Amino acid sequence: MSGLRPDRDPSDGVQAGRFTLVYLAAKLDEDHANAFKAPELELTWNWPDADSKAEVYTSGRNFGHVAYEVDDIYAACQHLADMGVVINRPPRDGHMAFVRSPDGISVELLQKNGSLAPAEPWVSMANTGSW
Repeated sequence: MSGLRPDRDPSDGVQAGRFTLVYLAAKLDEDHANAFKAPELELTWNWPDADSKAEVYTSGRNFGHVAYEVDDIYAACQHLADMGVVINRPPRDGHMAFVRSPDGISVELLQKNGSLAPAEPWVSMANTGSW
């Protein structure tokens, strides 16, 4: 959904820690991310203790949310909707929308360089669920 891909070995920099790091970068940013460790997104999964269960994330909002700037918020939302993604908060204002990842993580989409003019069908769409 995001277009991000792992850009280096998840164990890079992890020796004795009980966690896994995954570094993600957009395809066009991979070379830069590998050379300078940016721009990228770092995800951390903390392993459970040997005698306990894994932490259960109940709502996908245990950390807030992530946001991405897009070149055309209407085209991005239409593409996601065409792929079966529910648009929880449509971009009625031409600037902001929210969707959820398959794991229930809230994802904000923001129009790059300001807002687009409000347009149908987005203006008339109601919110679906929460974000």
